[in-house]
Amino acid sequence: MWNDIETSTDYLHFSVVSQAVADMIVESGKSPISIGVSGSWGSGKSSMVKMIGQDLKNCDEKSEKYIFLEFNAWLYQGYDDARAALLQSVSKKLSSEMKKRKIPEGDGAWDKLEKFTKRISWFQVSKLALPFIAGFIPGVNAVGAIGGLVSAISNSIGNPGDASANSEAVNSAFEKLAPEVKRLLKDEAAKPATEQIEGLRKEFQELLEKLNVKLVVLVDDLDRCLPETAVSTLEAMRLLLFVDRTAFIIAADEQMIRNGVRAHFGDVELSEGLITSYFDKLIQVPITVPRLGVAEIKVYIVLLYIEADIRKNSLDENMLADAQKKMNDLLSGAWQTSVTKENIEKALAKITLEGLSGYVSLADQLAGILATADNIKGNPRLIKRFMNSLEIRRKVATFNGITVDPELLIKMLLFERCASAGAFDYLSQQVLQDEDGKPNFIKVLEEGLATGNEYKAPDTNWETDFIKKWLLLPPALGEMDLRPLIYLSKDRSMPFAAYDELSPEGKKILEALKMVKNGPLNQGLIDKIKGIGEMESTLLLNQIARIGRGNQWKVDTLCAAMHITEAYSAIGDRLALALGEIPSKSVKPTIVERIKDKDWAKGLIEKWFKDSETPASVKNSIMPKKSRG
Repeated sequence: MWNDIETSTDYLHFSVVSQAVADMIVESGKSPISIGVSGSWGSGKSSMVKMIGQDLKNCDEKSEKYIFLEFNAWLYQGYDDARAALLQSVSKKLSSEMKKRKIPEGDGAWDKLEKFTKRISWFQVSKLALPFIAGFIPGVNAVGAIGGLVSAISNSIGNPGDASANSEAVNSAFEKLAPEVKRLLKDEAAKPATEQIEGLRKEFQELLEKLNVKLVVLVDDLDRCLPETAVSTLEAMRLLLFVDRTAFIIAADEQMIRNGVRAHFGDVELSEGLITSYFDKLIQVPITVPRLGVAEIKVYIVLLYIEADIRKNSLDENMLADAQKKMNDLLSGAWQTSVTKENIEKALAKITLEGLSGYVSLADQLAGILATADNIKGNPRLIKRFMNSLEIRRKVATFNGITVDPELLIKMLLFERCASAGAFDYLSQQVLQDEDGKPNFIKVLEEGLATGNEYKAPDTNWETDFIKKWLLLPPALGEMDLRPLIYLSKDRSMPFAAYDELSPEGKKILEALKMVKNGPLNQGLIDKIKGIGEMESTLLLNQIARIGRGNQWKVDTLCAAMHITEAYSAIGDRLALALGEIPSKSVKPTIVERIKDKDWAKGLIEKWFKDSETPASVKNSIMPKKSRG
């Protein structure tokens, strides 16, 4: 299994981009720079940002040129103001770095840090003051509300007649404020906000100059935030952006942020051009995370399996580093030499892992379709989730004693992930209708495509290029019992035991039920069913239901099934579920006549009666029951 967190370990050949970005930051010297790393969900933005940071650290051998701050706005959402959190994080990072570098207390850098921190505190307090405070103190821009003080001031405005009481209330509320807040209001309130902002940026820049460092801020998960948090973080960055000796690297899905900006401004009409201008002012260097091609996906899968093998068997981790280097070298030359199965095996010839050949074969088989399938399209996170799902299915199969060829499991998992729910439902129904779990239509399609015949979809949900490609993937399914695969997949309508062996007595009863004809129920047969217990009777019903699906629910088969529900009415819901698969337009009056008085069929009868496609003859059969209410 593989975790789903960002990493600075390069399995995706991102290093060619991250190193280029790191070089740009180095070459920018003292000048400010802002870089936007854009990409869709799961494309590897966070990992790219981490790699850029790591490459920068590698350029700074003595760890003196750069200070790195990782900021995740999403963590503060709902708990703290993102703008204040970012500014505080910068202040704390600079403080801890100064202690780490053992800068003496008497050094001017500490004075500059104190001033910078005070400015941040002022911003935190100012956002609480009321806009109408501007009317009391000349030169102050409109700011937020401070609990009891705001209430007291509001009362004084609403009840101007009681001046003494109002004055006492305001003074009392002000005294309850923390001393440092009162000091900030007294000392700083008379200064315009523009002066505060200029002071903040000036003191920040002077502090970085004094430390002779460049602050690199790595901002992640901005696109996960609610619009308010996302825009608040962007606005906080704007306070520090383009100050000398700063570099901001921002990872976000650009379209998500665009939507957030639009939502933040609500009813204000914003054109795409205005939002683009907003971005252009924040981001100097836009970078899009490269989309994985077939070659990169092959390498990615191979490295994931090598990593898991080494971790599982506690092997030398240098083996993974060696494999990673070999694979990146192979990808670097991919424009000249194809990344084939043979080339991968040749590059990894010195890697001694027992399952390596299987990993390479699996990667070679999967890469093409994972790169092009609509629901995956080379997305690293989805590929990893696919691989995790595959491992879970293999373990579930093992624990349940199901023997399944791994290649079959992979093929079915691909179908489940990339085909529509309707396409999967059609396959499930066809598998369950066949007594051997081998739907003939699969074989017909496979043989037709293999001989170059035109693909003719058996169902509208199967009219996709993906399914056509999927049918051509090895192994062929036409001669396979697909019931275990359906069980292990997302369809849970067929329990695992549905294809288990019945007991000898259960088998005898099944044969007897197959001989049942429409008519009164056989009490002797019902008693025998009671004798095998409810659990095995459920398995028995599953067997009869498969026969019913295959013969369009002939009334004889329905009569056989009702012997089972007569013995155990609790499993009548299962029969109702199976009958509910019959299209309303195909329901026959004989079916309704047999089940309409059963409690477990009430919901189904109601559904058929209300459905406009149900034949009139069927509704007429239902009507007497409805009228009796």
